[in-house]
Amino acid sequence: MIDSAAALDSADIATFAPSGWLANAHFQSIVPSLSLRRPFVARRAKQMLAVADTQIVDCGDGVRLLGHYSSQAAAGRPPARDLAILLHGWEGSSDSVYVLSLGSHLFDLGCDIFRLNFRDHGPSHHLNEDIFHSCRLDEVIGAVRSIQRSLPDKRITVAGFSLGGNFALRVAAKGPRVGIELERAVAVCPVLRPHSTMEVLETGWFIYQQYFINKWKRSLRRKQQCFPKLHDFKEILAQTTIRSMTEMLVSKYSEFTNLDAYLNGYAITGDALAHLTVPSHILISLDDPIIPAHDLQNLARSPNLHVTSIPKGGHCGFMDTFNGASWADRQIANIMFKQRSDLPQSAAA
Repeated sequence: MIDSAAALDSADIATFAPSGWLANAHFQSIVPSLSLRRPFVARRAKQMLAVADTQIVDCGDGVRLLGHYSSQAAAGRPPARDLAILLHGWEGSSDSVYVLSLGSHLFDLGCDIFRLNFRDHGPSHHLNEDIFHSCRLDEVIGAVRSIQRSLPDKRITVAGFSLGGNFALRVAAKGPRVGIELERAVAVCPVLRPHSTMEVLETGWFIYQQYFINKWKRSLRRKQQCFPKLHDFKEILAQTTIRSMTEMLVSKYSEFTNLDAYLNGYAITGDALAHLTVPSHILISLDDPIIPAHDLQNLARSPNLHVTSIPKGGHCGFMDTFNGASWADRQIANIMFKQRSDLPQSAAA
């Protein structure tokens, strides 16, 4: 299904028809983020990374998040009008391959890029005493507001992947009420209904649950090393499922009364996006092995929410070339520049 209201290049959508191994949902979900692809993406991102300014962002209430700002001006180019704030997925970081791929593509098209880390992601565990959970929306909104205040002349797009896409849409829904002005939000395979994603991780291919468990436990150990007198995660680290780990996190380290309340707290189904005033876009594949596509029917209808779903692509994959920009990268560029007189000549390449 392609939403007729979505400002996308339909010709490019039609040409995304991966074949062979590329058509496999697990291949699309795993291979694009593998370390063997990193050198190719890092080569494309070389200039963006070379001019990146590492910043500690004041989010209010004593919360600090780590980010990296790459500007066209720092690269010796004309100043950019557009700024893309990029949000990674759960247990990813600002240096995740998919973030670098999108960032480098947009940077080469003339955008400034701010790659933001969530709390306790990337090398940021030491910045805040309390641990990350997915309902910490206010601090992400605080970070976007702080970035906008420091760069008041920029047209801001917030774009995210998976959990980062979920955050991007929630920022778009709540941000205008607290003074944030956004051009748009874009979410690639966003978490829609957390209950569904947890169920899929529990019953689907075991490698996904184990992947996230291993990364989450590594993150918790790092947090404990930073604050050994404050945190002892021994009980959580002894758990063997995401559900049991999350239940313990909720009971011991959150304000929520139970697991259901917590998961509902960051769901974007139901009425969560009903009153969007910011143009917002979802790019999702129907064969995503982590985000069940049937939850799309439970999104509130809004004239400002445009959904593009395609048959193949896996979870945040959409890879039709090993070392170039992904289909999703190109679509986000199209969304940002389509019908604009300042569209770079290479945007459709």
